[in-house]
This record gives sequence, structure tokens and C-alpha cells, in this order.
Amino acid sequence: MTSLYLDRVAARSAATGTVLCLGLDPDPGSMPDGFPKDLAGLERFATLALEAALPFVAAVKPNLAFFEAFGSAGIAVLERLRGRIPADVPVIADAKRGDIGSTAARQAVALFDALGADAVTVNPYLGSEAVTPLLERLDRFAYLLCRTSNPGAGELQDLVVVADTTGGHPAERLHERIARLASGWGPGQTVGLVVGATAPDELAKIRSIAPSLAFLVPGVGAQGGTAEPVLAHGPAVVSPVADRPGGGLLVNISRGVTGAATSGDPGDPMERIATAAEDWARRLPVLR
Repeated sequence: MTSLYLDRVAARSAATGTVLCLGLDPDPGSMPDGFPKDLAGLERFATLALEAALPFVAAVKPNLAFFEAFGSAGIAVLERLRGRIPADVPVIADAKRGDIGSTAARQAVALFDALGADAVTVNPYLGSEAVTPLLERLDRFAYLLCRTSNPGAGELQDLVVVADTTGGHPAERLHERIARLASGWGPGQTVGLVVGATAPDELAKIRSIAPSLAFLVPGVGAQGGTAEPVLAHGPAVVSPVADRPGGGLLVNISRGVTGAATSGDPGDPMERIATAAEDWARRLPVLR
């Protein structure tokens, strides 16, 4: 039998003692001195950064756009980086996919089979049809964008939608409806939510609506979110996810780790990345 994605996340969280997820968003313009500002320099930097941080993280989340920007050569770099990540470290493809069913099915093949991602971020705006092909495999996972961490998130996500008397849903904000609907999508334990740390009140409310779903939380650190409310409300509170180490929570840190390479502090840039990853791992412990 294949292992559930959430079991693998729990095992890695227990082994490392943290819910830290390393965001891998390599930008040629923000690499330290000594690295060429091209694809070759990006690959070298990302490889060394990955090696430096891996001992301290529960998962890795490469943002596909930073590789797709270079065309097929960039995708090849992403594939090589994927090959460097050990099998026990879950990999989340930050792709924000979602389309009509036939297209979503091919997206699932591209991300899960060709790239070898364990999980993917998904835009649920097209409804369950666009999500189902990415939820069907018990050994894979999809994180639905729910209440994101960007400054303009509320422009659409906070809009109030009318009550649905047929489904028994109250009038509520769009992101709350997404959380409510997502709890019933898929075969079980293959869907979670992306909820930004920059909206702590919304995070707490979403947790009350979806007590058993796993959360992927961006926005801590450079975007202004803090760890305390995330650790308080991020882990699931209902079985079976709540019973696993970490409660299904992963907290993504990108610039807070890889940005340490350009901090200007003395020492080797990769040593600074390792130190930053170790520090964030301590700040984001497995609480249950």
C-alpha cells in the first residue's frame, strides 16, 4: 500500500521536531556575491541552499514560476533539484494549478508523476471539478488557496457570499465557504488549505470551520506574520490529522532562510542559511 502524504509529513516533522517548510524561490537578482545572475548561478545557489537547510526542515516547497521563467532549461533545473531531495522529505509544488477536469488530470500527471511532487497548491476558483483529479490519489495531496498572505487577498477572498439553503451553508466570506466545501472534497486526507499568517483572525476562524484539514501557512517573517497564532490555530484539532505529529501543519519560510545568504553578516553564505533554518526550526516546533 502507498503511504498517505500526511503520514509522511508527520514522520518527517517528528524526525526533525519542527513544522518548518523551506520555500525555494531562487531569484537571480537576490543571490549573494560570487553567484552568476543567470540560470547556472541560480542552480548552484539553490543546490547549496537546499543542502544547507535540509537537515532542519519538514518539507520543501519550490515555487515553479521561478524555474518556469527560464523555459525548458529552468524546468530541467527544477527536476535536478527535485532529485536531490531525499525520499523522506515531502515536496510541495507551489504551482497554483486548477482547470477543467481533463486539463486538471494532465496537470496531476505533470506534477505528481513527471516532476515527482508529493503535493501541489491549487486554485479552487473553478470548483470541485478542477480539484478532483488532484485529490484522487491517496499518496498525493492538494492544498487549496483559501485565505492567502498577499496584501490584496481580501479583495475577493473576503467577499460575502449568500447563504446556500440547499447545502446548509450560511452567508459567509468566500474564503470561509472554500474551507467549508473543501472539508467534503476528495476521498479523505488528500486535501488541505493554504491560509496566510498575515490574517491571524481569519486563520482561527477557518480552523473552526475546518477542524480536521491540514494547513500550509505562508507569510511568517518577511511578509509580517508571526508564529504564535499560527502555532496556536494551525494544527488540526480533529482526528485523524490532529493525532499525527504536527497536526498536519506546515509553515513556509522562504526569504527568512535563503535570504540569510545576503544578510551581510560575516561567514559563509551557506552556513548562514543553515543557521537561519535551524533557528526557524526551533521557532516552529512540533507541539503535538
